[in-house]
Amino acid sequence: MAGSLVISTLNNDTGVLATQNGMTGIAKAWVNYNGATQTINASFNVSSVTRSSAGRYVVNFTTAMSNANYATQALARRSGNNADINTALTGVSEGGVYTTASVSITTATATGYAVVEADILCVSVDGT
Repeated sequence: MAGSLVISTLNNDTGVLATQNGMTGIAKAWVNYNGATQTINASFNVSSVTRSSAGRYVVNFTTAMSNANYATQALARRSGNNADINTALTGVSEGGVYTTASVSITTATATGYAVVEADILCVSVDGT
């Protein structure tokens, strides 16, 4: 017999909404961050974004990733000079270590690789 199950809210034992975190193949965290005003425009599973210095940001997860083997995608732009920015990803430390709690993002120019501030930074994290 075929059927369907409809659940309005699904929580795990910690009370965190488990619907998206419990599924594979969808974003485990994402954020649209305004680097100019240092505010989060919209997000999922991101507790905060910390600007460690110009062009360097740490995206902190509300619920930790299950492991540090996740994939991260980022896009950034600067007003008035949108073509002159490239996004480089690193881990929490400058050595490129990803952790389950956060990931750092560095935004730099496409030519010369000078670290620059991003007006808009969009980051998506996929994992198991």
